[in-house]
Amino acid sequence: MTVTPEYPVSVRTHTILFDLDGTLVDSTDAIVAHWTRFGHEHNIPPERILATSHGRRLIDTLLEHTPHLASDTIAYELESNLPKEFGDKCRTIQGAGELLQRLDKIFPGDRRWGIVTSGTYPLASQWLDMFGMPIPDVFITAEKVARGKPDPEGYLLGRTLLSADESVRKTIVFEDAPAGIRAGKAAGAVVIGIVSTHSKGEVLDAGADFVVTDLGDIEVVREGDSDEFVLRVLREA
Repeated sequence: MTVTPEYPVSVRTHTILFDLDGTLVDSTDAIVAHWTRFGHEHNIPPERILATSHGRRLIDTLLEHTPHLASDTIAYELESNLPKEFGDKCRTIQGAGELLQRLDKIFPGDRRWGIVTSGTYPLASQWLDMFGMPIPDVFITAEKVARGKPDPEGYLLGRTLLSADESVRKTIVFEDAPAGIRAGKAAGAVVIGIVSTHSKGEVLDAGADFVVTDLGDIEVVREGDSDEFVLRVLREA
């Protein structure tokens, strides 16, 4: 029997790792436009590509559908051009900028958050620059891991880079896609799912511990000079 938590819920943590697409920025329409054009150019039904592409590395999608094009050079080229061609279809997730600013404010000079994305550096950095969000020191992009989500490699690496002593550190992951949620859970994190690209049922089925509509449903506070901070999930999606 599943027990539904009572909101608001407070979770103590040391660090936070964010996915990017669908979590900090809503790039869904841009990515749909990209894969729709790609599918038409290569005689592949776009819906077939879109059924499994979200939350995964582009090169993994190429390997599945057009293996003869699956190279780092082509992946870089496609993702470098995506924001230039379809950036007008992208926007920020509600509350994202404010939450990042608050995290930096409560631990000045000691950034406690990072990003783990399936996008390449050219794509991810352009999205952040477009919306005035900082590129964190811990910025795990597709080319930094051998295995993409749902493998936990990226989140394990991000946690290690953020945590001086992993044995006592707690990490929260924010994700929207089932592949990323499974990766966060496999890395041992508490996962907060965002219903920006998938239904609440799909997010819960993937294993999310809590589900919110957007990042406006999240507060963070530091109690005194504690090394932890408290993340509050204000309401459920």
